[in-house]
Amino acid sequence: METSSVPNANTIINILTLRYNQTSDSLLPKISSKDFVPTNDNPSIDFIQKTMENEIRSKIGTDNGKIAIALSGGVDSTLALSVLRNCVPNEVEAISIKFADSVDETPLAAKIAERLGIKQNVVYVENYLAELPKAISIIKLPFWDLHWYYVTKRAQAISKYLVAGDGGDELFGGYTFRYSKFLNLVNDDSNPLERVKSYLKCHERDNVPDQDRIFGSKTGFSWKIVYDQLIPYFDNSLPLLDQVLLADYNGKLLYNFLPVNTTLHRHFGLKAIAPILSKEMISYATHIPYSQKYDKITDTGKILLRKLLAKYKMDDLISTTKLGFNVNTINLWKNFGHKLCKKYLENSRIVQNEWINQSWIDVYLDKQDDLEIRYVNKLLGLLALEIWYRLFVTKEMSPETVLS
Repeated sequence: METSSVPNANTIINILTLRYNQTSDSLLPKISSKDFVPTNDNPSIDFIQKTMENEIRSKIGTDNGKIAIALSGGVDSTLALSVLRNCVPNEVEAISIKFADSVDETPLAAKIAERLGIKQNVVYVENYLAELPKAISIIKLPFWDLHWYYVTKRAQAISKYLVAGDGGDELFGGYTFRYSKFLNLVNDDSNPLERVKSYLKCHERDNVPDQDRIFGSKTGFSWKIVYDQLIPYFDNSLPLLDQVLLADYNGKLLYNFLPVNTTLHRHFGLKAIAPILSKEMISYATHIPYSQKYDKITDTGKILLRKLLAKYKMDDLISTTKLGFNVNTINLWKNFGHKLCKKYLENSRIVQNEWINQSWIDVYLDKQDDLEIRYVNKLLGLLALEIWYRLFVTKEMSPETVLS
């Protein structure tokens, strides 16, 4: 997103509707339906293991310094740690995040760290939004869900390396909470546009039923702008679930998670190691049939990664639910979000300059008790846009501002 005095309308539409904005540049190659044609009918967990080991060794080389790893207790981070501990002799320390009034994932992560003989560092975050101006000033994008800021901020004090399990969900089928819903909404006779609309329904936290009313006259919102970006992922002969995996990879992974995390790594002087997300792994994993990634009957994802965890005898510690440093958004809204949105959105620059519609904000801002999570997310997204606007457009806010 531009940091000039004139924001781009399509960028605002995309970030507030998809939570990412496609650009011409990406840090990893964008892939097409041809890359998802199944060829690895008998995928090897030994090959996956070796590929992860090679990526770790190539990044560390002969450096025997300490290594930090982000550890949530989920499949991806636990597997990355297991491979790391078995392929290099370096001392390793884990970083786990504990968010106020949210599910506490740190005890599970502590058990994993203890079994593998490493120290766990727990970062407690009381107000998830407090350092939003600082985080946005670094990434230069209006995102509010920036847990990685807290991970990297802590990691810099431990090591120059930070290992993470990035890519496991997109490459090996981890978003199970969306797959079954999508498959129930479509069939082989559904046309590409119907599939796109169903795909968006499976991302209910990213948009709201009256999404078009959020935007002011200057933005020029149209659902066609959104649909046209997603159509290519569903207008092909791939199986339905492979189309979803194709869209997931080319969406938030390439244009949200990856650029945000990479910018934070650079800011804090960290060398990132993502053993599941190497170019060799991408080339291999995308050609694995979806049936080897997701079991529709048991609604279990990341089948191959779970098998590899079993090889390391770590599978018994893994939760069946998806983990990944999740803050309880509703509690965040009640404790801090509502007050901050009232402060910054009731006289916002994004409304004054006709990018956002004040009447939409007024309808939902004070629905404190029964506000759906998707509307909470949207209001927090508008808060992030307003912070970005004040940092980079009006330049009236300091990155050191603490939201309280």
